[in-house]
Amino acid sequence: MTDSSRRRGGRRPSAPGPEDGWLVEVAEGASRDAGGVPVELLGDYLPLLADAAAYGRQVKRGELDAVGLLGRRAAEQGISAGRVVQLYLSAARRLWQDLPIVVRSRDREAVRAAATAVLQVVDEAVATLAEGYAVARRDLVRREEALRRELIDDLLRGDSDLGTLVERAEPFGLDLARVHQVALAAPSRRLPDAEAAISALEAVVFDRLGDRDVLVATKDGLLVVLAPADPAAAGRLSSAVDASNELGRLMHRELSRLPRGRPWRVAVGRGHPGLYGIARSYEEAREALAMAGRLDADTPVVNAHDLLIYRVLLRDQPAIVDLVQAVLSPLTQARGGAAPLLDTLDAYFATGTVATESAKRLHVSVRTVTYRLDRVKTLTGYDPADPAHRFTLQAAVLGAKVLNWPQEPLPNPG
Repeated sequence: MTDSSRRRGGRRPSAPGPEDGWLVEVAEGASRDAGGVPVELLGDYLPLLADAAAYGRQVKRGELDAVGLLGRRAAEQGISAGRVVQLYLSAARRLWQDLPIVVRSRDREAVRAAATAVLQVVDEAVATLAEGYAVARRDLVRREEALRRELIDDLLRGDSDLGTLVERAEPFGLDLARVHQVALAAPSRRLPDAEAAISALEAVVFDRLGDRDVLVATKDGLLVVLAPADPAAAGRLSSAVDASNELGRLMHRELSRLPRGRPWRVAVGRGHPGLYGIARSYEEAREALAMAGRLDADTPVVNAHDLLIYRVLLRDQPAIVDLVQAVLSPLTQARGGAAPLLDTLDAYFATGTVATESAKRLHVSVRTVTYRLDRVKTLTGYDPADPAHRFTLQAAVLGAKVLNWPQEPLPNPG
């Protein structure tokens, strides 16, 4: 290559001509090296390398943009970034090995100049290729995230067309005929980095349950996990509860490792079959989450099954308000108010009506517990130790917890 040709910027056409059959061989060899990546993804890369070696020509902006588009195309075709980069590097290596056919010079400076020009093209082209690939992957992730969010919204709402949902759910590996359960995770404050939380949950849930019939997304500031429930466990209470506990503990353990969002609270709905079962499980998990916060539950993982009694009570709020008013309102006459007596009743029933265990839970003496129980009997006329009175008292205490009484006034029963 002469100095005058360098100054004039002389070059041959980028598109391979009949004399460029060797470039076709280089492309095919590079494709084999990269595991069969289509040679079309090389575009005009090889002619650009040959031009750089023979004429010292630099790559133009438009030519680099074309390489970036090829990177995007590779991502859209689902080809891994490593294989695409391998295609380009292998093409450069093979072309350099065949360069003596084109650059017939034994001059050391000429070879050094050619190598420098080729390496510069390789550097710029591979960087642009990777950038285009990354942009396409981000776009695909955003698109998938939007589709995932729309799908989870429709699944949890439960009123969408079943046929359409089946088609939309299939790419995510969901079989809507199976038994599913929904779990919700609430951070202590505003949801932290949602992508990090979703990635953390996906990694551990997929590892445990597989990547089919599992969907992780966000909704209304909560993390949502849709997971399969054991269909054989449907109707078998102990197995169903164990499965819910396992999913809840799994989620809480993984989320607690994140730097933000702690302490987390997780609520798990029961497993139900079909599309409408997903919406039902979601409603159960949402109610359980709200109820756990209302009751100030000290457990980080709650199951809808464990709070079924509260759902029953809330279905007829006027009746439960009337029960609390009729049975427990006399406790407000006690010194110190109704709260200490209610706490004692709650601990007494929770420990199987054992005064010594109630005293340990309340951090008071046994004598204090028995005194308070006597005060309840005197003020209300209901004896906590009498089985005939116990159910009424316990239902009223549960109702008071649901209504957050006496901290808040009772709602108007009318």
